[in-house]
Amino acid sequence: MSSFRTALTRLANLSIGGVANNYDISTVPDQPGRAQLPALLVMPLDTADDRLFRERGEGFQTMGFSNGPKTVTYTVTHLLLVAPSGSSKGISAQLPTLVDLIDAYMAAFGDDPTLDDILLEPARVRIEPGIFPVGQTLFIGCAFRHTWLMEVI
Repeated sequence: MSSFRTALTRLANLSIGGVANNYDISTVPDQPGRAQLPALLVMPLDTADDRLFRERGEGFQTMGFSNGPKTVTYTVTHLLLVAPSGSSKGISAQLPTLVDLIDAYMAAFGDDPTLDDILLEPARVRIEPGIFPVGQTLFIGCAFRHTWLMEVI
């Protein structure tokens, strides 16, 4: 059994080729700078305005508390920031990098979809490329929306 915090740390430690910085929840920058990009931010929260899909997920939904193991479903966003959307190069210049980083992310995560067996089953990951607000800036990037099933400790 492992904690939600441990799972978040393991996600932050995921090594993705081409990503300059990987931020855990204790180090997420309020306003990432260009020198920090591309970057991955572990975000264990979700606001209505930054969701591409507006439906509600199963975040923190209890599942098996009666007769089986006690489990909970968590929803976590691993946010990839590639470049500010107002970059002088334009969005079209960033798209090849974005697609390559999405491929690299899925290849790396596919090697360990249970985060070293912390999750009870492989994570479900929804991929949402788009423009995301962080601080006062809009960034070209991708939200990897993870759904995890974990045992309650």
